[in-house]
Amino acid sequence: MSQVAVIGCGVVGAAIAYELSLVVGLDVTLLDKQAPASGSTGAALGILMGAISHKTKGRSWRLRQTSMQRYETLIPELEAITGEIIPFNRQGILMLRFNEEDEAQWDKLAAIRQSQGYNLETWDRKQLQEKCPHIASDKILGAIYSPQDRQVNPQILTTALVAGAAKNGVNCRFGVVVENVSSTALAGSNIRRCCQIHTSAGTIEVDWLVIAAGLGSTPLTASLAEKIDIRPVLGQALHLKLDRPIGNLDFQPIITGDDIHIVPLGGGEYWVGATVEFPDSAGEVVAQKELLEQVKQQAIAYCPALADAIVINTWSGKRPRPEGQPAPIIRELPGYSNVLLATGHYRNGVLLAPATALIIRDMLTLPR
Repeated sequence: MSQVAVIGCGVVGAAIAYELSLVVGLDVTLLDKQAPASGSTGAALGILMGAISHKTKGRSWRLRQTSMQRYETLIPELEAITGEIIPFNRQGILMLRFNEEDEAQWDKLAAIRQSQGYNLETWDRKQLQEKCPHIASDKILGAIYSPQDRQVNPQILTTALVAGAAKNGVNCRFGVVVENVSSTALAGSNIRRCCQIHTSAGTIEVDWLVIAAGLGSTPLTASLAEKIDIRPVLGQALHLKLDRPIGNLDFQPIITGDDIHIVPLGGGEYWVGATVEFPDSAGEVVAQKELLEQVKQQAIAYCPALADAIVINTWSGKRPRPEGQPAPIIRELPGYSNVLLATGHYRNGVLLAPATALIIRDMLTLPR
């Protein structure tokens, strides 16, 4: 049995642990110093922008497409294993249009998506009003509807991934701090091999180490003398409640426009977000209430009925954004033969978690 340790139990680490649990011959341990989904995953809205993204080729599109395909099988798979329902909105994503000049660009994207097996529908203002009467603003000219995009509850998804992994034999250990990592030099080279993880709960022997710790990946890689620079970008969101759902009750897609997202949860409840707040010159990032209020007011401008909603909760989280390289980082750690990175997903952790997990699985199991 190959001993594999996965450090980090946000949605990415949990997805990796689950996919590895399906591989015969791996003994997997999942570690985190906190409870699952306590970091950036706990603050995510879970919007899966695949077909409606303007990424059409290369790595960015391949990651999205792989995740979209895996989600369609993953959700029912996890529900069958755990016996729990995972909130998964299959009613698509509706992106509001504000510019006539964008129409040609959307038409081009729709043609590309059709060749890839996905549908994008262009709606004028009249069609939008008929199908989503709760959306009302003179600035909105119409919308693009992507019926094959999704939204999932990130926290419940992560919990289900952990439960599924545990049922398949993964040793899930939370509240455990990684204190040090031991490695040895490979004979005749400058490459090292990780052999042990020293934690607050004891020492773990490893054949493979997967670092999926988000912002925690920076100090972990620094301890291995190969620091990966990942910096925080804060996002804030709101949980609102109305007396009853708005719009057509049988059609409740995710609404997005100018980076403002309105996520229907059922029963008149909605998530609204999110801000994008970068660190200051000292590297600190502090939630600014006025920015969250701007998000709320912009959502109300698109959907006036939200003005009557009460705020159930507000929350924030720090997303891991790589410095000087594209997100996400999915590769070997330089200088090591058996340390893999699956981190720095920035705002797309939930979207790209399934694809990331499959890549890590292949890196561990396929011949080099």
